Amino acid sequence: LYRIESDIRGLSAAERCRVRQEKSRPVLEALEPWLRGKLGLISQKSKLAEAIRYALVRWEGLTRFVDDGRIEIDSNVVERAIRPLALTRKNALFAGSDRGGEHWAIIASLVETCKLCGVDPQAYLADVLNRIVTGHLNARLDDLLPWAYATAPDLKAVA
Repeated sequence: LYRIESDIRGLSAAERCRVRQEKSRPVLEALEPWLRGKLGLISQKSKLAEAIRYALVRWEGLTRFVDDGRIEIDSNVVERAIRPLALTRKNALFAGSDRGGEHWAIIASLVETCKLCGVDPQAYLADVLNRIVTGHLNARLDDLLPWAYATAPDLKAVA
């Protein structure tokens, strides 16, 4: 299945769906009864049996990607995107104090949001701090959030 996915990476959603219907569906149609058969042959208390039951109970969700070319085969892309947030959350436990941890979490959230929005975090933070120092209006705080910068011109000149 992953070999098929690597061959179709970068194609349009419609083309990915067509290839998946042609190549991935037969693999999945053979895999489900094979898993059910193997489940009857192994100890029901084993980790392998637990994993097979997990897959079979969630079969519809696990195979949904075959019918929609927009869906990835797994959630690895999302997991890689949120990993820095989880690591930062853990690291904030060692910030020295509760308030220090809260400040760390705020800055980390801003930096990661910048990355998600395609904004250079260093340029963003430099510009925001500059605006705050020069009297940015409290009534316009939304203008200082990272997604407000997503369409802004090159901020590197500011930093």
